Amino acid sequence: MEGVGDVSFRKAIASIGGFDEAVKDFLRVPAHAHVKSLGKTYSPDELSPIPLAAQIMGSDTELMAAMAQELVLRGAPRIDINCGCPSNTVTGKGAGSSLLKNPQDLHEVAKSIVCAVSIPVTLKMRSGFEDISLFKENLFAAQESGVRYITLHPRTKVDGYGPPARWDLIAEAKSLLKIPVVGNGDILTVAHALDMLKTTQCDGLMIGRGSIINPFIFHQIRAHFSKTSYAPKWDDLMQYFEIYL
Repeated sequence: MEGVGDVSFRKAIASIGGFDEAVKDFLRVPAHAHVKSLGKTYSPDELSPIPLAAQIMGSDTELMAAMAQELVLRGAPRIDINCGCPSNTVTGKGAGSSLLKNPQDLHEVAKSIVCAVSIPVTLKMRSGFEDISLFKENLFAAQESGVRYITLHPRTKVDGYGPPARWDLIAEAKSLLKIPVVGNGDILTVAHALDMLKTTQCDGLMIGRGSIINPFIFHQIRAHFSKTSYAPKWDDLMQYFEIYL
């Protein structure tokens, strides 16, 4: 979602609504970062009344912990750790999905943040870097760090967004972990959402690119479970485009 999930998109999709919470595009926390300056780019009330979680990405345990503390001071309801970004400019600096190369690194970064703040800390990860050989180890490293739940995008860094997401890995994570697992990847329709929930038994859904294709998808999923109908309104769609564009 980098380059797409910016403030204009968040406000546009919030104008339609239907989702429980949004996550800000990630804040890079590079070496020698000035956390107070970085923190100024986050506003928890941006989509009010929809909560907006803060997402941070980096590999320096002290700086990541300090960034999390700064975001708490600014009112963040949740801190999400990015262990999934596949961009070479990110992974080349030891952040994003590169943390999946060494479960101990993942654990230390996550643990430093969990110990630094009192609000919920969560983690989004891919299934691996080059392959899934450390998949279980990374899952347990995340769980043992104390994060509240994991959001799993079941593709490796090398996969990018190419091959179909392996929902069987979400099911495996669900069977292995004691903490909740949120499923992500290839949810483009209501049918896809229902299939993921049935196939994986995951505890929740995180939808990214699917909401760009169909900004009404959240309302449509809710309508299914409430056994009601939902008809997209042309005026809502026009407002969405006006804000986004």
